[in-house]
Amino acid sequence: MDTATDLAPQPLNHATALPARFYTDPRMVARDRAAIFDRSWQLLAHVCQLQAAGDHVIADFAGLPVIAVRGADEDKGPGTIRVFHNVCRHRAGPIASCDGLAAKSLRCRYHGWTYGLDGVLKSAPEMGAAPDFDVADVHLPQLAVRVWQGLVFACVDEANAPPFEAFVEGIDARLGATRGLERYAHHHRVGYDVACNWKVYVDNYLEGYHVPHIHPGLNKLLDYRSYVTETATWHSHQFSPLESGDTLYGDGDALYYWMWPNTMLNILPGRLQTNRVVPLGVDRCRVEFDFYYTPDESGEARARREADLAFSDEVQLEDLTICEDVQRGLASGSYQPGRLNPLRENAVHHFHELLRSIYRQTIP
Repeated sequence: MDTATDLAPQPLNHATALPARFYTDPRMVARDRAAIFDRSWQLLAHVCQLQAAGDHVIADFAGLPVIAVRGADEDKGPGTIRVFHNVCRHRAGPIASCDGLAAKSLRCRYHGWTYGLDGVLKSAPEMGAAPDFDVADVHLPQLAVRVWQGLVFACVDEANAPPFEAFVEGIDARLGATRGLERYAHHHRVGYDVACNWKVYVDNYLEGYHVPHIHPGLNKLLDYRSYVTETATWHSHQFSPLESGDTLYGDGDALYYWMWPNTMLNILPGRLQTNRVVPLGVDRCRVEFDFYYTPDESGEARARREADLAFSDEVQLEDLTICEDVQRGLASGSYQPGRLNPLRENAVHHFHELLRSIYRQTIP
């Protein structure tokens, strides 16, 4: 095992995949949390889920529970969206256990310590006689927040993360005025628990090379011959014309954006689907899908939404099955890093080069 050789930069035309141990070594869980997830911008929600004061959404940032909440400071315009650790400062109970609407305060369900929407402790039952205890001194830790294209992102360690402007650079221009993401409304969430390392799922997302072999239905929908993958500094973009006619999405194209390290945006005519890949262990992750549609309650629109949800579930089950198979292969002791396809796996190479760069700095 030669870590320096394994993590040396590789040109695309002679690149190999990462060695198996980066997907199977239990030590990678803490390393990925500290070096990648704490130092990156992660998706929480769409602003349509945080419209009124007290609306809140919870998420898991690679083991750190967080809560996004719309504040009550409407005298300054719409209430500020803040993101806090979803961990009570008393004895680590949850501030919220699920998404919610119009909360007046944030109350830990363990012992009832209650925080304002600004994250400051307001009351602590039976603590009045505790010497030198002042509720105003207790604050929930707060994350950096950015709202872009209607999507709410947050970062634990902004000082060591990519500048947000660099993180999204170039995407606005590609989407254009007609495909802005602010206009969508939240419809549905689906989550899948997958027996694979989070990087296995990302690897799979980043290439269309497997589509003809794993996704027969999706392969009929996309024009594989015209499938294009492009990379930028902190994201990659897959594009294909649609061949569905009017049966599912109508005319247009499919845009698939991956944003470092674990966010995906799947954009089709009239629909936005976001994916978050949440590490749960070295060989487990959870993939959360949120579906957003342009507001339309016609019978035709409802039928298309139902068809979209069913088709998405079909595709995801195909992906989850192969990802779990790959994880077993990585853990088998048989695998040696294989050559990447320069034409079809350039985004996998891009992801692995980002990983190699970070691991070179953080792994002895």
